[in-house]
Amino acid sequence: MRIAILGTRGIPNNYGGFEQCAEFLALGLVKRGYEVLVYNSHNHPYQDNNWSNVQIVHCYDPEFKLGTVGQFIYDLNCIRDLRHRKCDIILQLGYTSSSIWGWLFPRKHSIVTTNMDGLEWKRTKYTGRVRSFLLYAEKLGVKYSDHLISDSIGIQKYLKAKYQKDSVFIPYGAEVFNNPDESVLTAYNILPHEYNLLIARLEPENSIETILDGVVLSGNEEPFLVIGKHDTPFGNFLKQKFSARPNIRFVGGVYDLNALNNIRYFSNIYFHGHTVGGTNPSLLEAMASNSLICANDNDFNRYILGENALYFSDDKDVARVLTNARDKKKIDYQAFINNNRLEISNVYNWDRIVDQYAEHFNDIMKS
Repeated sequence: MRIAILGTRGIPNNYGGFEQCAEFLALGLVKRGYEVLVYNSHNHPYQDNNWSNVQIVHCYDPEFKLGTVGQFIYDLNCIRDLRHRKCDIILQLGYTSSSIWGWLFPRKHSIVTTNMDGLEWKRTKYTGRVRSFLLYAEKLGVKYSDHLISDSIGIQKYLKAKYQKDSVFIPYGAEVFNNPDESVLTAYNILPHEYNLLIARLEPENSIETILDGVVLSGNEEPFLVIGKHDTPFGNFLKQKFSARPNIRFVGGVYDLNALNNIRYFSNIYFHGHTVGGTNPSLLEAMASNSLICANDNDFNRYILGENALYFSDDKDVARVLTNARDKKKIDYQAFINNNRLEISNVYNWDRIVDQYAEHFNDIMKS
């Protein structure tokens, strides 16, 4: 069986979310005997045409010149190339900039299955016009796909309710972190279990302001690390608002996975404020890194964490968590941590997920 993966900047992963997914999937499927090709941006750091027995197809990507518009052209170039290749399965990771070209997918020899990602049109950083387009793109993604994949139960229910479409639930993955190293913390001037943190894009829907308001309200003076690119309008607003609180530290983006895993591992409380759909990779990585998690109380987070986390809805909840959880011995928080690690091993591990994708491909080829 020949499988094409598109919708990312390419592999090996140098970016994040779907690129990491494409990398693990491609490697895992090749090991299971599938023939896999992955579409890469022409300016991806990896320039060879084969990586670990995965065929790499480079297509021109003008995003570096045109910004977001360039993503649409890149996706068009990938689909145009795909029309000249015979693939059994086309796996589309996301739909935002590719769904408008869905009518160009080669249908004669290929089956299109799409991972629908999260509810991108709900992101408040976008203008009303952009959000309307994203909702339209979501509709096209459903229309031009033969099969749908949901990476969370919440998305699966949403697609069924809105479009009356079934989708197969296959979550995102993570790897249990087993090699903590306290020396990594030195660069950030923090001590084990004497700081709290959040790791996220600094966007309103990630509850950053609510969490930091809670830090102020609690009077907690422990270092609070905010990891994420902050040279943005909203990031600048947050830095200005909390400038009088020296314990709130805007670290910027950290892209070294080992460093991130250690920062998570040795944190006191890890705050996860995401509110917009899907299985968020950073949440799974926190679960895999022994973090005690305090998450925004919404269905998407509860589907993943269940009872193995603390939750907040407003700044008062955040303040209460920071006050009550300083001494972890008050509640058996270790049970939360252990259960989350087991969940990563048993549900969200990449080997299991690759098997689920392989089963999905086999099933749709038979249908």
